[in-house]
Amino acid sequence: MPDEEKPPTGSPPPPANADAIADCLKRYWRSNVAIMVVLMLIWAAVGLGCGVLLADQLNQYRIGGYPLGFWFAQQGSIIVFVILILVYCVLLNRLDKKHHDELEQLGHETRSAGPVGGEG
Repeated sequence: MPDEEKPPTGSPPPPANADAIADCLKRYWRSNVAIMVVLMLIWAAVGLGCGVLLADQLNQYRIGGYPLGFWFAQQGSIIVFVILILVYCVLLNRLDKKHHDELEQLGHETRSAGPVGGEG
């Protein structure tokens, strides 16, 4: 039956620049994962490194009367974690804006190339 080969009615054909859009999305997720990996490595370095592995060396110094290694294990890693969450939010907002603008540009190019269908 020839009707089986046609796309379902109402579904628009893929945009002319579908490859460019797919590349944009891949770059977005690659950047997102890179940001997460860097921030998690920082968190691991502070939480595990300063709070556990380097605690003896850091205990030579004091913050508020407490040894620095103990402070990192109890408070510092939590504070750094909250700061990293804020940094992640700021970086992702910038990344989202950058890629949103890029996708808007690609969408504008698609619309100016001709109707994609189903807009309204």
